Amino acid sequence: MEEIREKGYFGEFGGSFVPDELQAVLDRLAEAFYKYKDDPEFNEEFRYYLREYVGRENPLTYAKNLTGKLGGAKIYLKREDLNHTGAHKINNAIGQILLAKRMGAKRIIAETGAGQHGVATATAAAMFGIPCVIYMGKHDMERQALNVFRMELLGAEVVGVEEGQGRLKEAVDAALKDLVENYEHTFYLLGSAVGPHPYPSIVKHFQAVISEESKKQILEKEGKLPTAVVACIGGGSNAIGAFAHYLDEKDVRLIGVEPTEAASITDGVPAVIHGFKCLTLLDENGNPAPTNSIAAGLDYPGIGPEHSFLKTTGRAEYYTVSGQEALAAFQELSRVEGIIPALESSHAVAYAMKLAKELDKDDVIIVNLSGRGDKDVNQVFDMLHK
Repeated sequence: MEEIREKGYFGEFGGSFVPDELQAVLDRLAEAFYKYKDDPEFNEEFRYYLREYVGRENPLTYAKNLTGKLGGAKIYLKREDLNHTGAHKINNAIGQILLAKRMGAKRIIAETGAGQHGVATATAAAMFGIPCVIYMGKHDMERQALNVFRMELLGAEVVGVEEGQGRLKEAVDAALKDLVENYEHTFYLLGSAVGPHPYPSIVKHFQAVISEESKKQILEKEGKLPTAVVACIGGGSNAIGAFAHYLDEKDVRLIGVEPTEAASITDGVPAVIHGFKCLTLLDENGNPAPTNSIAAGLDYPGIGPEHSFLKTTGRAEYYTVSGQEALAAFQELSRVEGIIPALESSHAVAYAMKLAKELDKDDVIIVNLSGRGDKDVNQVFDMLHK
C-alpha cells in the first residue's frame, strides 16, 4: 500500500492529508483503481459506453472561419461539447461508476460547480440504477438553475450548500464530510483532477481519452503534431485529459488558461486544501481565498497537483483571461463558427485567439472545447442586458 501512496505525488504536490478513517477508504479505492485500470474486461466495458452512450470519438473540427478572420495559426476544436450531457465530464463519470459498481457501492455522491459534472454523474447513476446525491453551492445553483433541474430530472437529489461563498469549494467540503460519515456503502465520484490520492490519477486516466483521440486526429489531418494544446483550468480535469498524451512530446506547448478572477496557478502558493497539496489562493489569514469567475466550473481556489507540478517544472504554461475576454470569445465563436461554447471553454478560446495571431500560418493550435454553452445562455443574456 505504501507503493500505491507514493504514486499520489507529482513532485512536492499531491498526497493524501485526511483523517485515518477516510484514508482507509482511499486506500481501498486506490487498490481497486490499480487493479482494474489495465484490466481488459473493465476497459472493454468502458470503451463500449464511451462509444455507444457518450458518442465518442468526437470530432476535431477545423475552425476555418475563425482561423481566416484571425489570419494566423490554424485553430482546431476538440469537440467535447458534442458528448452526451454536453461536456467532457461524462468520460470520467462513466469510468468511475464502473469502478463503483465493481466495488459494490450502494450510493453515489458527487460535487459540482457549473453543474456539468453533477449532470454527468446523475446520468451515469440513472443508467446503472444507483441512488445519487449531488452537492452544489447555493450561489452556483442560482446561476446554473437549468443544470439543477436536469440533475433532478435524472433522479438525483441536489443538496444546496450555504456555507462560505456557496460555490465549488463548499460543495467539495460537504461531499467529503458525507463520505467520512457514510464510507461503508458510498462511492464519492469526484469530478476534477483534485483531491487526495488516488482521485487526481483516476480522473486523468479516464479523461486521457481526449488527447488520445486528438493526437491521432491531428496527425491524420495535418501530418504533424500541434504547436500548442490550449485548455481552460478550474480544478484541471479537461486540461489534464487534453495534455496527457502530449506530455512526452517536448515540442508541443501545453497551455492552461484560468480566470483572472480565480487565478490559482498564477497567484497561488503551495498549501494543503481538500486533503492534497497544490498551488492555492490564500487570504491574509492563510485560508482558501474567495474566487469570483463568471464560469462556475472554474471557481476553485486550488488546482490539480499535476498541474501544480507542470507549472513549477515549466513543462506547461499557464495564463489568465478575464471574464470580459471570455464573454467576448463566447460571442465570437458563436457568430463566426455557429458553435456556442461553455463559459469555461470560452476562456481557452479567448487565449487561443490571441495566440493564433502571434503564430505563423503553418502553426496549429488545438483548443479543448470542454463543453457547450446551453447551460450559460440565460446567465450570458442577463450579463449582456444589464
